Amino acid sequence: MNPAYIISARSIAELRGGALSTVPEQGGVYFVFRKRLASPRFLTTSPAGHYRGIDPTIAVTELLERWVVAAHVLYIGQASGGSHRSSLRARIRCYLRHGGGARAGHSGGRAIWQLSDSDSLLIGWETAEGDAAVAESAYIHDFVATYGRLPFANRRL
Repeated sequence: MNPAYIISARSIAELRGGALSTVPEQGGVYFVFRKRLASPRFLTTSPAGHYRGIDPTIAVTELLERWVVAAHVLYIGQASGGSHRSSLRARIRCYLRHGGGARAGHSGGRAIWQLSDSDSLLIGWETAEGDAAVAESAYIHDFVATYGRLPFANRRL
């Protein structure tokens, strides 16, 4: 899975700065990826909001163990698209709010926020004609087949 195949993408900084309106209000799959493959630097404390009272901070030793060398894609998520509340735009908005410290109903991919360069990461997306969860699962399985493990910030298949 190469980020070059993702047609639409914006940096997290751009999305927070107003580009969120470019994200479709449909269901689909989104990818958080990093253009460069340099070794990561991690924050010791996560700036993300607490979800259900749980501190989102992950030990740096665990983050280092999760890191997938040579992988641009760091996280794969999906939005079901059944309504405007479950669209790609709504899901990514919630993800960004969580990373910005707000209490939000999104705890998946939380390891992203401990990367020191998280604002420069890109979020790409594609709309799904069918079930977005099936598409997400297929992308994750392809990643595992290529790298032998889950993407850095995904916790389950």
